[in-house]
Amino acid sequence: MLNDTFERHVYQAPIECSYIVDVPETIDDITLLTVALHGYGSNAEDMLRLTALSVGRQHIVASLQAPNQHYTTAPGAGAGAGYNWGIRQHWNSAIDLHHRMVQQVLAKLQARFDVGPERTILVGFSQPVGLNYRLVGTHPGLVRGVIGICGGVPRDWEEADYRQVDASILHIARNGDEFYPVADVEKFPGRLRTHASDVEFHLLPGGHRFPSKAGTIIQPWLQRVFGGETG
Repeated sequence: MLNDTFERHVYQAPIECSYIVDVPETIDDITLLTVALHGYGSNAEDMLRLTALSVGRQHIVASLQAPNQHYTTAPGAGAGAGYNWGIRQHWNSAIDLHHRMVQQVLAKLQARFDVGPERTILVGFSQPVGLNYRLVGTHPGLVRGVIGICGGVPRDWEEADYRQVDASILHIARNGDEFYPVADVEKFPGRLRTHASDVEFHLLPGGHRFPSKAGTIIQPWLQRVFGGETG
């Protein structure tokens, strides 16, 4: 049995992180840079495909792979792999890692494609939605728009530690979401407006899935936020 006086030490070690990018044939002044984060148990490839269909293939779409891996089926030779952004027991370190990963990717891609924050969008499905809200509430000026799909608002969002969000927010929820009860979801618009002045909210029928027709909501929102200059 462990002695209850044992020591616990924390140390830092580098980890390998990755992202994939879909680059359109033409990049011009109306091209948008979209950085997308997948949900728990998914992967960067699936999120890139869904995001590109939703925002339009004329824009740059980058998809980050979450840093933690796990099996989605029983371990074995043909076991499926899934990725996640952290668990509740280590949430503070997960928040910090998420922030550092996204900021690094934003900086690399904005420099590579010469696209500034004013034409950059951050998209999240499920688990990273709240993480993305934390990021823009802690570090304003990184992006012009934030899209949250089937995710939550941070529990401490109303606290004064968060700064005013200068990005427009589009939140898409489902009325049959197994993880976010509709009674809580209906409060999200008001809660988000605690720190954000431009919040657009949509509640769609269905469960915890990326809406197949998300583009019919996202593309008009892009036109509104970016003045119709979305290609």
